[in-house]
Amino acid sequence: MNDSSTGRRRGRKPAEGGGGKATLEMVAAAAGVSAATVSRILNGTAIVSDDKRAAVDEAIARLGYVPNPVARGLAGGRTLSVGVVTQAIDSPFYGGALRGIEDTLGQAGYSPLFVSGHWTAAHEARCIEALRSRRVDGIIVLTGRLSDSALAATARELPIVVTGRRLKAPGLYALDFDNFEGARLATEHLLELGHRHIAFVTGDLKHPDGKERLRGYRAALEAAGLKQEPALVTPGDFTEASGLAAVEWLIDSGTPFSALFASNDQMAFGAALGLYRRQLHVPEDVSLVGFDDLAAAVYSIPPLTSVHHPVYELGQLAARAMLQLLAGEQPTLDLPAPRLVVRESSQPPRRNPAAPRAPRRR
Repeated sequence: MNDSSTGRRRGRKPAEGGGGKATLEMVAAAAGVSAATVSRILNGTAIVSDDKRAAVDEAIARLGYVPNPVARGLAGGRTLSVGVVTQAIDSPFYGGALRGIEDTLGQAGYSPLFVSGHWTAAHEARCIEALRSRRVDGIIVLTGRLSDSALAATARELPIVVTGRRLKAPGLYALDFDNFEGARLATEHLLELGHRHIAFVTGDLKHPDGKERLRGYRAALEAAGLKQEPALVTPGDFTEASGLAAVEWLIDSGTPFSALFASNDQMAFGAALGLYRRQLHVPEDVSLVGFDDLAAAVYSIPPLTSVHHPVYELGQLAARAMLQLLAGEQPTLDLPAPRLVVRESSQPPRRNPAAPRAPRRR
């Protein structure tokens, strides 16, 4: 290698668009912001204007900057991983939340580690210990059965974000959805259509969501001056099979009803099957309303009226809250208010069901 060749190499500047190795400082200078601001934008904790964010994105693209998550982790003494305790990996509800978590953490250079608690406090506790043994930087718990005190105790050692709770503790942030208001809206919708005999399939009443949705159903009936009919309330456990069993029990008991509100869409899907098997049509014979507004609600026959529960956004917000806790900031994030999405599964009753309907003959 001759001197002239070496000189040329030493004097060469990094080319924009990936010809050389761009640094965080180069991105900051090109975007006209501080290196700290660039770092916060990359890890998802920055609160900056759209113009600044766009300038940083443009500088990253133009310079070909590639963040080094390993180096960032080593510098901060972190593994750049976040544990996520869900209840069932294959759940159509929690699956949306997991995507939101994965997308948001990934943009910040973090990797999620998913484990299932299976709605058992002891199993969830084992999940927490397994994640801690992996030295995760924080843990997101999607609802679950662990006690508030157990979560608060864990948060003293590493950041915790929990959904489906109203809980305050150092190192912990809770995100809760207004299940009461969502159930009230669903029941009120059926009342406004003219239904007076509205069956209700509860969720698991050990679950906060189940309790609040039952309370919202009762509140709407009370506001309409109607007495709750105990025979119209039947238990479920948030699964399709329990929705099917609830409808079969209601029909076999001879309890008249012109509408049915299920505590989640999965039970509504099961209820629809039960009505179909008894030759009862939705919505001509029975109006049907669910809760969660799963993607499948749009494609059911008929499309299902449902309370929209922004589950993907729930995952995004849980991940953002975790990133803020890891940055030493106090999150102030909230889920949007519930809203009812009205589709073809609900309509005014054709008749007041004075007596249970006999199944149609084929």
